[in-house]
Amino acid sequence: MAEEESSSLDPFTTPEALLSPEYYFEGNYDLVKFIKAGSVCAEWNFGGFPVWLKYIPAGNLLNANKVFEKIETPSATVWNQMIRGHARSETPQNSVELYKEMVAKKAAAPDEFTYSYLLSCCAKYRLFREGEQVHARVLANGFCSNVFVKTNLVNLYVMRGDDSGVLYARRLFDDMCETNVVAWNTLIKGYVRCGDTNGAQRVFDEMPQKNVVSWTTMISGFAHNGMCKQALSLFNEMRRAGVGLDQVALVAALSACAELGDLKLGKWIHSYIEETLSVGREPLLVSLNNALIHMYASCGEIKLAYQVFRKIQWRSRISWTSMITAFAKQGYAQEALALFERMLSFGGNEARPDEITLIGVLGACSHAGFVDEGRHFFNCMNTSWGIEPRIEHYGCMIDLLSRAGFLDEACGLIQNMPMKPNDAIWGALLGGCRIHNNAELASQVAQKWLVELDPNPNNAAGYLVLLANVYATTKRWEDVAAVRQKMVEMGVKKPPGRSWVQMDGVFHDFTADDKTHKHASLIYKMLAKISKHANSEVYERDISELLSEVEE
Repeated sequence: MAEEESSSLDPFTTPEALLSPEYYFEGNYDLVKFIKAGSVCAEWNFGGFPVWLKYIPAGNLLNANKVFEKIETPSATVWNQMIRGHARSETPQNSVELYKEMVAKKAAAPDEFTYSYLLSCCAKYRLFREGEQVHARVLANGFCSNVFVKTNLVNLYVMRGDDSGVLYARRLFDDMCETNVVAWNTLIKGYVRCGDTNGAQRVFDEMPQKNVVSWTTMISGFAHNGMCKQALSLFNEMRRAGVGLDQVALVAALSACAELGDLKLGKWIHSYIEETLSVGREPLLVSLNNALIHMYASCGEIKLAYQVFRKIQWRSRISWTSMITAFAKQGYAQEALALFERMLSFGGNEARPDEITLIGVLGACSHAGFVDEGRHFFNCMNTSWGIEPRIEHYGCMIDLLSRAGFLDEACGLIQNMPMKPNDAIWGALLGGCRIHNNAELASQVAQKWLVELDPNPNNAAGYLVLLANVYATTKRWEDVAAVRQKMVEMGVKKPPGRSWVQMDGVFHDFTADDKTHKHASLIYKMLAKISKHANSEVYERDISELLSEVEE
């Protein structure tokens, strides 16, 4: 029977008949039987067989290996496709082992494709030791001048994510005889990953030709490093340059809009998505809808955020978490908890809460004073969802208990924490002391905080001001003076508040009594006119809040 099956297969026509990837997804393995029958011909090494390898999914590598082992003298193309297949599998390190076998057998010489596939694999899966070994072989075999190999080498060292890796990547890049836009973008990505946005900007400005990835990488880099004004300025420049806006750039821009409260631009992006991207063939990224939710919620438009959420057909865990957190931050605690219960009712992996989800849930309980609910969810984290509480979850619980007046319980929770309390933990307890006028406990907390943490002066200002306000509320003026003296000794200054406005896509920021703006004289003249016509109102200041306005 086997002979009849094998004889029906033509060794010259079968490869062309088996090129369809669906053929393998359906579980047809006639090719393996064909090879077992001894009908493999040398022509397959140059014709259908390498093409066939490209269509092998990672899950069918076992069958690909069976085919591969039957070929007496695989060509470099065959080796390369097998290396590529293993590089994309769940065991990418096997691609390196296959390369070693290729070299040991001396059956075919590695070429630029071999090294490009290997280096790409090592970079993606952070196999840096193996990548450096491949780099040595690249140098030994004279492929370092190849633009594709060199670009993958740059990417390998960029992916290390440290300064030394980026510096070495820059040296490799500068040694390239020929560069392409991929190499330029890779170098920008390296500087961004290290947080060196100035270095990334320099490379971006040097580029002879930019593509959408170049712009997107820079915008995302600014946004992820907290430089939101620069991100939106570059985004607006990208629009004016007529560069097509891709979804990744829109996600980054929406994140920046959320941080700056730029509702106008956020709405424009939403309209652009609905008018341009929603009617296209490319499906919308889940992260794009999540970014819209975050933007609207951060700008106080909770109803618009919920409208976006409701329209999402496939909701990821991040979608649920974003909306729950949005409700919580805007004071809609009941809606947040109701949505959380709805999330749990859906079931499945994407509706299973994670650490971030529970931070939103506990935060909602804290802001609304839902003590019993907060205790319940906190205690269920490990038993129901396998989530080990982190310091952020303890912070939410201590904030909840402190706000509600359960100061002793909050202190007990701090003592039993498996990790050392941080500034946020002590700050939450101090906040509760202020609400409930417990100056004695506040003093004890402050002493422990100052002794145990030795806080950074840059982070201490808010908490020391809070402690002084607790003392001021109970009219302990000597203690207020002592705290102020402590602030002087530590070199603590309350950072001035900053405001900004956007005009024609350009951000202008300022502080109180700021004279540095180039149009400061005109601004203060206008301010004087406004003040002249403003209605004055006599009021009695609350002296307990006096210290919250500590001068720089």
